[in-house]
Amino acid sequence: MADKKQSGFGNFVNSKIMPPVMKFVNTKAITALQNGMVYSLPFIIIGSIFLILGNIPIPAVSNAINTSGWGAVFAQANNTTFQMMGLWAAIGIAYVYVKNENFEPLAPGLTSAAAFLMLQNLSIDNPLKAALSSGIVNNNVTQMSGKAVTANIDKLPHVLQNFLESPVTGVINTKWLGGDGMIAAIIIGLLVGWIYTLIMKAGWTIKMPKQVPPAVSNQFTAMIPSGIILTGSMLIYGGFNAFAHTDFLNWIYNTLQIPLQGISDSFGGAIAIGFLVPFFWFFGVHGGLIMGSLVAPMLQANTADNARLFAEHRLTIAQGAHVVTNEFYNNFINLTGSGITIGLIVFTLVAAKSVQLKSIGKLELVPGIFNINEPFLFGLPIVMNPMLAVPFFLTPLVVAASTYLVIRTGIVPPLNGVAAPWTTPAVISGFLIGGWKMAIWQFCTLLISTAIYWPFAKKYDNVLLAREKKEAK
Repeated sequence: MADKKQSGFGNFVNSKIMPPVMKFVNTKAITALQNGMVYSLPFIIIGSIFLILGNIPIPAVSNAINTSGWGAVFAQANNTTFQMMGLWAAIGIAYVYVKNENFEPLAPGLTSAAAFLMLQNLSIDNPLKAALSSGIVNNNVTQMSGKAVTANIDKLPHVLQNFLESPVTGVINTKWLGGDGMIAAIIIGLLVGWIYTLIMKAGWTIKMPKQVPPAVSNQFTAMIPSGIILTGSMLIYGGFNAFAHTDFLNWIYNTLQIPLQGISDSFGGAIAIGFLVPFFWFFGVHGGLIMGSLVAPMLQANTADNARLFAEHRLTIAQGAHVVTNEFYNNFINLTGSGITIGLIVFTLVAAKSVQLKSIGKLELVPGIFNINEPFLFGLPIVMNPMLAVPFFLTPLVVAASTYLVIRTGIVPPLNGVAAPWTTPAVISGFLIGGWKMAIWQFCTLLISTAIYWPFAKKYDNVLLAREKKEAK
């Protein structure tokens, strides 16, 4: 009876839920988003290395690096790689969208970068004004002179007031090139790719003779679609500047990105992600691919925020650090593979008696260390296996909930923004993304997985053993 119910529910999921989900995941926009974001991955990982080098978690070493001047060098390298993930995303998404439509993709990628920069104010507030308002200058002068200095800008001479109120122009605000500009970068990249493709399909291009080299003719071909897109971007910038007294990136950040990051960085968000990844996998669909497409932009923005706070030595929840980041997703919810199946590996190597579990357990050991568990998912199998469904669903939920709580309550520090590759083995990845306390907690999650999987694996092993003895007779 239970098998029939499971089969009926499985049929319902596969016939009613999966088709629209897969249709959405395979749309041009989601495909471009997923594959376009990958172009930022090398810069994120390389930038993370510079972030670690500039913030070695040993005070004596860290102080020596900063005193020597290398801290500033590492910060420069990090700021021009990791902290520009929004810019890389805008380029990559438009590039992939147009490439998938079989048009030359470099020009629209660069057009997207130009639009991304055009839609933001190329200025920053006067840093001296911010320092006065925050009391930094006042406090420093007081410490040196022993006399209190007013930080009330209104009482300063008019010439100095005008200087402080005037923004610094002719600069690019790097705030929007990184995580804070991520949602705007995605929107711009998708719109540029879509509009560019429509114009190309409509034939609104300058056609050059066949004798003209492709490197030259491609640029003339791109001139009209790029010109239309950039002219439209200019008009949008002008409209926001005139009527909203802001810019497009600021508006997107405040109306969309902050709420979306808030949802992703919540207990409910952690639980939802922890449930949906194994849910899709259980029915044979790549849960990591689906959830990665949906939540990666917000989680990467959370990662970028934490990386900035870590570099500024302000990585605390009180200072705005996020709990749920891309590394929370990769190195906890998907630790040792979707479903956190390390506990199942431990059982198969230590206590399994059936030939099937022992042989597949040996096969899965090395991939499992590097967070790959397809041999279990399809070889054991876990997919559509009701006897292993409970631990497969429950383990990520327990780990997601407990990890959220230990970070939120301050038992372990927030994740530092370092982007450890998802194949980094457990405990090592914990140390890289959060220090020794996080490494210890990550080891605890391995024990949690073992405790949850053990009784279910033992029961399943007995069933397989009985079947093997029956077949041997």
